[in-house]
Amino acid sequence: MRSKRSRRLALTTAAVAALGAGALTVATANQAQAEDGCEVDYRVVSNWGSGFQANVAITAAEPIDGWEVTWDFPAGTQVSSAWNVDWSQSGTGFTGADVGWNAAIASGQTREVFGFIGSGSPAAPSAITVNGDLCDGQVDPTDPPTDPTETPTEDPPGEAVTIMPLGDSITGSPGCWRGNLWDLLDKAGHEVDFVGSLSQACNPTGSDPDHEGHGGFQVTQSVANGSVRGWLEQNTPDVLMMHFATNDVWSSIPPAQILAAYTQIVADLRELNPDAVILVAQIIPLEPDNCADCPQRAIDFNAQIPAWAAGQTTAESPLIVVDQWTGFDPAVDTYDGVHPDEDGYVKLAANWFEALDPILS
Repeated sequence: MRSKRSRRLALTTAAVAALGAGALTVATANQAQAEDGCEVDYRVVSNWGSGFQANVAITAAEPIDGWEVTWDFPAGTQVSSAWNVDWSQSGTGFTGADVGWNAAIASGQTREVFGFIGSGSPAAPSAITVNGDLCDGQVDPTDPPTDPTETPTEDPPGEAVTIMPLGDSITGSPGCWRGNLWDLLDKAGHEVDFVGSLSQACNPTGSDPDHEGHGGFQVTQSVANGSVRGWLEQNTPDVLMMHFATNDVWSSIPPAQILAAYTQIVADLRELNPDAVILVAQIIPLEPDNCADCPQRAIDFNAQIPAWAAGQTTAESPLIVVDQWTGFDPAVDTYDGVHPDEDGYVKLAANWFEALDPILS
């Protein structure tokens, strides 16, 4: 396999991308253990009226080893569940701290540190602090996001196979099956390099945090607006792993339209790397409380993937279907009928590994 080394480009100091609806970027001054300041990115990535999901990222100008974020929510906003954070809420006041393995943020690095599900107002909080220092330079969320990839670093040495995990929150946050998969690949002796414009640490410590898992995104929209093409150009992988249709299925987008977006992704990647291997997941069951038709929609969509894949695969660029649906129990393997929990991470990683291992051997 040809290695098209495309490591994630280093972030410039004080750069952060504020993506998605409801994004707010705030800059901190005189950050403890980060003398030149850092930035916090609070993003509402999904809003379904009765609730919303938000993700929180920190960009460090100087290294941070241990963080605590506090803020004041709008009245009536309440967190119901959170991941990758030790959190508490009293009235409108929220406090979230690292959980050890995600404490470190390197100089110039943007790390998506935690996410949560809330109810009430999705408006951005106020009085945000990091390690006790008030964030004072709030940025209008309608301003164009800064480019977090302006200053590239040289590719590290080695012949690692580059792998891009591509998808939505199930891949990004809270999708920490990536750490489990990294551990399986490492123990099997495979030299791999996860690539992507986003970075979120997962257990075990030391697993590669890079990915393209964009919470709340639809694959149809992300292809139509050119986002996927841009991600592939920035970090062209040897292997693409794609679990990217849950939000489309939830939104009742027809399977044919989703598969047309998949077809464009395959064409774009092959233009950039003719030898790329593409792994496409049959998505995990979708059983939220507020979507009675979603379970059957997921079944109907998954049923069409094998025939589509058979028509797309080539000897130079094989396309492999990975069954992530069979054996996945939403009652045990998710915490809300949609997003995997620790049990779900194990199953997702094992299925990806079973497909990757013979490719990398």
